[in-house]
Amino acid sequence: MNTFGKRIRPAVDAELAIAKSLEASARAESSFKHLERAHVLGQASTVQHVRVHFEMLRWAWRKGRASEALGQVIRIIGAATKTAAGWVPTGNTGGANVSPFKVMPVPQDLKEIIRSAAKPNT
Repeated sequence: MNTFGKRIRPAVDAELAIAKSLEASARAESSFKHLERAHVLGQASTVQHVRVHFEMLRWAWRKGRASEALGQVIRIIGAATKTAAGWVPTGNTGGANVSPFKVMPVPQDLKEIIRSAAKPNT
């Protein structure tokens, strides 16, 4: 895992944990929003990008959402093969309801986390 991937992982982990907690309390739509936030955070790291799409696939499977699951399979392949080349649309939330090529605004709080993770250790 590259340096950015290591630095961003705690933030991705935190969003995934919130998503898991919300899903356990029967708040599926709210939980998916945190999967989307994890996606925005991790999409510049191949490992984190693929990992988040895999969690989105698992969520879709548990919820019986076939179109979301299919979309995630396609996105896992794209994340695994395109992320290292930098072919990711910044801010894209990663769900099947959004084109995998659409650039989207990054929420300010996530921008700060990404900026911090992108800085070399001093």
